Amino acid sequence: MSESIDIPDSIIAALRDARHVCVLTGAGISAESGVPTFRGAQDGLWAKFDPYELASPAGFERDPALVWRWYRWRRELVAKAEPNPAHRALAKLSSLVPRLTLVTQNVDGLHQRAGSRQVIEFHGNLFVTRCIAEGCVIDVDDTAEVPVCPNCGAAARPGVVWFGETIAEHALNESFAAAADCDTFLSVGTSSLVYPAAGLAEAATDAGAIVVEINPEPTELSSAFNFTLQGKAGSVLPDLIESIAL
Repeated sequence: MSESIDIPDSIIAALRDARHVCVLTGAGISAESGVPTFRGAQDGLWAKFDPYELASPAGFERDPALVWRWYRWRRELVAKAEPNPAHRALAKLSSLVPRLTLVTQNVDGLHQRAGSRQVIEFHGNLFVTRCIAEGCVIDVDDTAEVPVCPNCGAAARPGVVWFGETIAEHALNESFAAAADCDTFLSVGTSSLVYPAAGLAEAATDAGAIVVEINPEPTELSSAFNFTLQGKAGSVLPDLIESIAL
């Protein structure tokens, strides 16, 4: 039986009247689809490896074959997952408001599979492969231990943001522009600890938006939000979207 919480009328009214809604999602929303967090996936075979060995430019330079084994394993794991009611509710929300900007810290592509379009992927996409020299998206021979770029022959790498790397400039600029422009901001399934993504809620607050947190547990930024809905996204978001549509 799904949990149910009381949703304040002022949140429903804010979404109904919104000109632009900006949503930030984190690992919590995908965890409900069975997708473990990055560190949560480091069990069993992978428990002996330091995260920096598996997800950093230096780790890739030292042992690209190891990094590719890790990411192929993660790709297989995520490919078996399905979008959950929270992903589908956000896809539906886009049809109920004049403008929706969806920013995700997740790399699993579940928002797109649920029907969301124009998702800003803050940390890249697990299923994208890029040339390490040119940075462009490429198609590779997945049977190779370490795939190479068909254009220049350089090593290929997973298209995600690694430790020590910066967020893509276009993702950063588009996300913060949306947060500063929106009139309602939803923070869903994120600890609000990792910057620069955590700064989006602050940017929305500074711009005068109504800011709502949806999370099973309070976070360090909970007191800064106008409203906090404590519960799983897969329960709270469908109820919220249904309330708007009534």
